[in-house]
Amino acid sequence: MSEKEDIQIEDDFVAEDEDDAAEAPVEVAKTNLTKRRIIDNLLEERRLQKQLNEFDFDL
Repeated sequence: MSEKEDIQIEDDFVAEDEDDAAEAPVEVAKTNLTKRRIIDNLLEERRLQKQLNEFDFDL
């Protein structure tokens, strides 16, 4: 009988993991999107700085 109880406990534990897994991708997607925006902003800033450095102010 103790084996069946152990299985029951494991099944409950797996169900809790599935609930957590359902919420995790949303947070990961937000984090990835935020990281992507930060990287895009840094690249844009670097590009603009390069343009400023190359600009001929003696026009």
